[in-house]
Amino acid sequence: MASLLERYRADLAGLAARDRLRALAPRAGLDFASNDYLGLAESADLAAAAAAALARGVPAGAGGSRLLRGNHPEHEDLECEAARFFHAESALFFGAGFSANEALLSTLPQRSDRIFHDALIHASAHDGMRLSRAPSQAFPHNDANALEASIRDWRSAGGVGRPWIAVESLYSMDGDMAPLDDLMDVALRHEAFLLIDEAHATGVMGPGGRGLAARFEGRENVISVHTCGKALGVSGALVCLARPLRAFLVNRCRNFIFATAPSPLVAACVRASLKLCEAGDDRRAALQARVGLAGRELQRLCGVAPSGTQVQPVIVGADARAMSLAAAMRAKGYDIRAIRPPTVPEGTARLRLSLTLNVDEAQIARMVADLSEALSP
Repeated sequence: MASLLERYRADLAGLAARDRLRALAPRAGLDFASNDYLGLAESADLAAAAAAALARGVPAGAGGSRLLRGNHPEHEDLECEAARFFHAESALFFGAGFSANEALLSTLPQRSDRIFHDALIHASAHDGMRLSRAPSQAFPHNDANALEASIRDWRSAGGVGRPWIAVESLYSMDGDMAPLDDLMDVALRHEAFLLIDEAHATGVMGPGGRGLAARFEGRENVISVHTCGKALGVSGALVCLARPLRAFLVNRCRNFIFATAPSPLVAACVRASLKLCEAGDDRRAALQARVGLAGRELQRLCGVAPSGTQVQPVIVGADARAMSLAAAMRAKGYDIRAIRPPTVPEGTARLRLSLTLNVDEAQIARMVADLSEALSP
């Protein structure tokens, strides 16, 4: 009998041959890889919040799903605080941003609806759409006119349900921002729901770090996802939405109903992080200064156009080239990772530079100078 593992070995060998084999690597060197944009993950503030929560008896584990005994006061306090902070009607806490996107798109759109999603939307949204009863289709990245044409074509062909528009506010691989005003105009003209993944904007963008979609929060057709494991420095995700949609998720979302509730201790830490975020204008200003410096130096020394955000791609094209550059930069003491297809489109392998408060301006300038040398023929 052929080896039960042979097909898996063959698949891995194929990935290796195309320079696409992934492997876990320890963190090492200066942080240019994490999404800990505000430097909160290892901060004394969050460590103190965790210690205080433990001291007042908050448990590490929930012990069950929210609909059983796992619904802890920390979950409900966090959801109330999040609704207040983001100016939403209600909020629901999930264990991860990936789970939240998958849950929303697999549960809320109904059979007669159609999901229209940005071509570069996150893998979690794709997984949710695969599980959804509603069909889905992509529209070209950040093209609101193409989106509207797609909705009109669907209606002309007999579409009778509700359009759902799924986008990110700040895209995690290119660092560019969605045209949210244009997308909202399309949503209003066509009575569509607008689902906005704020993962990389929460904490960093908008008033008080409330995200790029802050001005739309509280509208009945807006659902926003605020990931807690990036700038907020903890883990989980807060979904902000109208109360009837929250109740629908509690009753119909398999991802919520059958999963053990997130850690109450984590919920307590996220609540503390929201307070730090609300008072974090100095942190955001310091981060934007680093973003500006990195953009200027990348343009000057490397000919790389700045993204203008804390996510800065350096697109090099070939997978092998991206891997060799990342290895060279790690050898110089920088934790920089290569991103390859299928995470990004074919021919656009890149270094993804993530700018955080875990490095200072001198370290950023030195990194760009070393990158310029590595990029030289």
